[in-house]
Parts: sequence; C-alpha cells; structure tokens
Amino acid sequence: MTSPDIVIIGSGIGGATVAAGLARSGASVLILERGGRLLDTPECVDAKAIFGAGHYRPQEMWREAGRAPFNPGNYYYVGGNSKFYGAVLIRFRREDFSEIEHFGGVSPAWPFPYEELEPWYTKAEALFNVRGALGEDPTEPFHSAPYPFPPVPDEPAIARVREKLKAQGLHPASLPLGVDHEAWLSRAGTPWDAFPNAGRGKMDAETCALAAALEDADIRLETEAKVERLEAAADGKSIARVHYRQGGERKSVGPKLVILSAGAVNSAALLLRSGENGGLANSSGQVGRNFMNHNSAAMLAIDPRRKNDAVYQKTLGFNDFYLEDGNGGRPLGNVQLLGKISGDILRPNVRFLPGPAADFIAGRSVDWYLMTEDLPDPESRVTVDGADILLQWRRTNLGTLKRLTRRMREICRASGYPIVLSRPFDKRTPSHQCGTVRMGVDPATAPLDPFCRSYDHRNLFVVDAGFLPTSAAVNPALTVAAQALRVADHIRQEERA
Repeated sequence: MTSPDIVIIGSGIGGATVAAGLARSGASVLILERGGRLLDTPECVDAKAIFGAGHYRPQEMWREAGRAPFNPGNYYYVGGNSKFYGAVLIRFRREDFSEIEHFGGVSPAWPFPYEELEPWYTKAEALFNVRGALGEDPTEPFHSAPYPFPPVPDEPAIARVREKLKAQGLHPASLPLGVDHEAWLSRAGTPWDAFPNAGRGKMDAETCALAAALEDADIRLETEAKVERLEAAADGKSIARVHYRQGGERKSVGPKLVILSAGAVNSAALLLRSGENGGLANSSGQVGRNFMNHNSAAMLAIDPRRKNDAVYQKTLGFNDFYLEDGNGGRPLGNVQLLGKISGDILRPNVRFLPGPAADFIAGRSVDWYLMTEDLPDPESRVTVDGADILLQWRRTNLGTLKRLTRRMREICRASGYPIVLSRPFDKRTPSHQCGTVRMGVDPATAPLDPFCRSYDHRNLFVVDAGFLPTSAAVNPALTVAAQALRVADHIRQEERA
C-alpha cells in the first residue's frame, strides 16, 4: 500500500471534522475507523433494544482498580459517539477560557481566549447545520454570525414549561441543536437523545463532517480498521508508522502526519501502549491524566395530574446558574432537557419498578439533565494493563452538583411539579470524556501545544476531546469541532509554507 500523506485515527467529531477541514488541500488522507457503518434496522427506533438489551453497546469491558469491570457507553461506529449524542452543539462560554474558582477547586485558563476560537465556532455551526437562536441566554458569548437555521420548535407541553421558567425570572433558551426534526420524525416518533442515527435527521460526525470530507477524492475511509500501535521514528521525534488490524490482517502505513482522534480514553490508551517507559507523546508524564467527564444527573419533574405528550422534548435549557449560583456565589452549571423518556427507557434504570408504574411516571414527567464542571486532577486517569483499559475517575466538584440539584428541585416544584426524582450518572456513561492528552503552553505539564500538536513528535496531532484543558459545564462536541477546524487550517497553512 502506498502510504498517504495524512492518517486520521477515528471518525468521530474531531476526526471527521479535521478531515473536512483538510478537504481539497491536495493532501492524500486516510481515515481509519475501528467500527463499521451503523445500519438502518428496527433496533434504531426500539427503546427496549437500545436501553434494555444494550443492542449497540460495545463488546468490551473497562476496569477500575479494586472494583468490578464495567461495560462503557462508548460506541464504535463510523461517526463515533456522535451517532448516539443528543446533538446539543453549544459553545463554551467566554468565561470558560479563563481561570474560574468553583466550590470544589479551580478550573485553569486555556492557552488562548474565546476570541481565538470564535471564528471556528461559526464555521463549525455552519458545517453541522446548527439550529438555534441568539438573544435568549444572557451567558451566550459573542457570535460573529447568527445560527444557520432557526431553533427546533418547542412542543406544546414544553412551551408551557418555558413559560413557567420565565415566570420565575429565569432565562430559558432554545438549545442549539444539530437536528432536522422533521426528517428525524419521518423515520419514527422517537427522541434523538441516545437514539442512534441511521442517516435521517441528526447532524453527526458521519452525516455532516465526514460526508463533506469524502467529497474529496483524495480522502478515503477504511472501516473495521482498529489501530493497535503507533511506531516512533528511530530518533523518537516523529511517528514513523501506524499499525492496525483489519479483517484479521495486520497492516501498517507510514504517513507524513498522524492525527489521533479515537476518543479521550482510547487515544490516551493507544499512546500509552505504543511506547516503552511511559508511552509516546508523554515526556510530560501527563498522557492519561486529568480525565474529566462532567458531573451530571437526570431529574424527573412529575405532575401526576398532567400528561406530557412531547415526543422529542429536548429543545431548551438555561444557564442562570452557570457563572454564579444565583446568590453571588460560585458557578453551578447548565440545565437542559433530556430527550423524552418512556417506560421502556425508565425500567432498565430503576430496578424492581413495575411496568405500569414506569409508564405512568414517564408519561407525566418532564425530564432534565443537570451538568456541572469536573475539574482536572492528575490522579484522575486512564492507564493500560496490556489490552485492558483502566479508568480511575477521581471525581471533583461533586458538591456543586448537589447544590444545582437542590436549586433545580425548588424550581421544578415552583413550576407545578410536586414530585421530583433525581439520580447522578456514573462512570458507565463516559459520553463527555475529555482531558487525557491536554494542550498547554508548557511541554513540562501538557502533551500538546495550543494547536494540538505533540511537543514530543512534531508530526502527531490529537483532536478529540482529550485535548480539552477544562471540561466547562456544557456539551463539548461543538468545541471539539471548532478546534479541529482550527487545527486543520494550521496544518494547511504550515504545509503551504
């Protein structure tokens, strides 16, 4: 095989978007994806199959020291985890790029300000056809252009919720979403949050960024191609070869550039497995460290007297407590709607709950997602033991989630929901994993520079959420996409030079 100029490992948000950014650059690009295409089958719209039988969950287990192995919600398909995401494409707030004091510690500053990434946020919103509205959220940072499309409309039940929140002085805002809701609902009447996208309506890494990239004949995708190891050059200053297995056959290529985007956990694991004495790109000793994965909880606000007939539900959120707690204190976080739950979604998550009770609760609940920032901690980390991944998530700032949960209970009850149930998410749902190969200005403390290039190997970039120096308290997908476009432009400019 003739080696391409660039190999991209992974076709999730980071990998697919950097490929789109490199389209028509004249470079030959090979994208290696360990999974296959997600097919349109009956299971795509079957809540029992998705949430009960775990039809799409990976055939692998991760471990945590001293605890039983667990099956992670980490998906291996073309498009990566974005095939199942809630399609919330929201910008980090401007303040997230600066140092922030939280109740549980300090969130460090980024190596550049929001203004550096703003043009790339705008380009990412265009690439992913984001639907949204400006002027509703007082924490919304400066936009150099409006959203490409108007927001996904509230269903009547959710419009009532929006008004109840406004009556309490809150600022409910339309979630910026990568969803054509009419196209989505033409397949089946389901929410899109956690339901897989088989190509109808959800703007994920495959349907938007990868589709745009593959319009370039110089960019090609290989599926079922699992990268097992990177090989450094003899002088250790660059990556010489990428070794992968496809269909039982071992293969390798020797590109000029390697762009790693296997997900924050798997990218760190691959680097740690690839070299002796601590792995590749790890002279700082920080690869695998500073794992973050939002402290979050699901909350059901229940009014037994009123049915919630929403189908998709997930159209609004609010950030009134994002920058401070409402009383002049430190930040709490983001609140947004979940996709509408059903009895078939609720039952697998609540042991011994009878079917009729699950249906009654789900039919009368408004379902929320509460998200607070997890702070970087070098002892929160990914390590490897041979082929096994060990995830030691040392959670920080948990008291903030408790504060936000208490405040949200008050809001729900004041909105007319007398029963409020909540449960935090655990390590089995690493959907917002980040921070394991972070960028920074000091190679002694960060594996990557501000353009996500390895300080140790000048032809290696990492563009998944592993590069994030902080987790903020909003969904990370758009920020990953924006930085991937920024990195692609940097590579193009450098190659021209």
